[in-house]
Amino acid sequence: MRHLPNRRGFFFRPYMQKEILMKSTSHQTMRAVAIDEFGGIEKMKPRELPVPELATDEILIRVDTAGVGVWDPFEREGGFAKEFGMQPHFPHVLGSDGAGTVAEVGDEVRDLKPGDRVYGISLMSPKGGFYAEYTAIKANNVAMIPPALSTRDAGVLAVDGVTALDGLDKALQLKAGESILILGASGGIGHLAVQLAKRMKARVLAVASGRDGVEFVNRLGADKVIDGHREDILKAAHEFAPKGLDAALLMTGGKAAEQAITALRKGGRAAYPNGVPNAPRTREGVKIVSYDGEPNPSTFAKLNELIAGGPFEVHIAKTFKLEDAAEAQRALSDHYLGKLALVLS
Repeated sequence: MRHLPNRRGFFFRPYMQKEILMKSTSHQTMRAVAIDEFGGIEKMKPRELPVPELATDEILIRVDTAGVGVWDPFEREGGFAKEFGMQPHFPHVLGSDGAGTVAEVGDEVRDLKPGDRVYGISLMSPKGGFYAEYTAIKANNVAMIPPALSTRDAGVLAVDGVTALDGLDKALQLKAGESILILGASGGIGHLAVQLAKRMKARVLAVASGRDGVEFVNRLGADKVIDGHREDILKAAHEFAPKGLDAALLMTGGKAAEQAITALRKGGRAAYPNGVPNAPRTREGVKIVSYDGEPNPSTFAKLNELIAGGPFEVHIAKTFKLEDAAEAQRALSDHYLGKLALVLS
């Protein structure tokens, strides 16, 4: 059950503030994919651009892998800029999350150093995003990559991981022993949410997309997995939790989301990220909330702690070269499991 947002979702409000700039002396130019104006996929062009200068509270990342998210076309089309009331800076380098190695640090940065492996989020920064060899990003918006994960896998972790964790931990306040239905469990956010919910000692009923999705999510440790296209969600939920489900995390809307909410017990709760199309309606006796994933040091720390609790899979369905970023965005409409990525190294 793939989530295709039609507006903003999963994000914090971008920062726009005065910065004290530091000249970057080690690097001059870089390969990037940028747009000179908002619009269709044809606006994306490989470019040679200056490496961004650092502010004192930023780090410069040599990018290894950039995530390709279902929200990236909304950025390319100008949706985020319009919604946030931002003045665009062109050429604009796309890409909201990724991972790599610290190349330089600003004078105020104390907890990171050159050579550290990091992953992070940068949305609509005037200095550009992760579709580039280098990106400058606020130190508070990055975290060290958990030792068990490769830099490649961490490249698609940040937005999806923060969104999954904030949904479970902050929006739903999921507790050990509770039953939860995760809708869209074979997608980028959903497959991480399944594993995080199990680390939080919940009982997980997962609704995946297709037979391959069911096999995939079964491997991730869900207690029960069904194919949302072929099986009855209400029947499966009643068998899984006869007295009603405690919670539901919804990565898509429509009929499936309504069925998930119907399966909740009185006093149950549901959450969905802002941007989900056909968002579910309210139901008496059930709490339904929408939310944004908000990256900050404490959220990253908890995410890393949960990931460190055992084997953890961040699934990349397909990788593309940086110069093929437009092809990667076209592939967002295909059926795939997990996430798509650009590989720069």
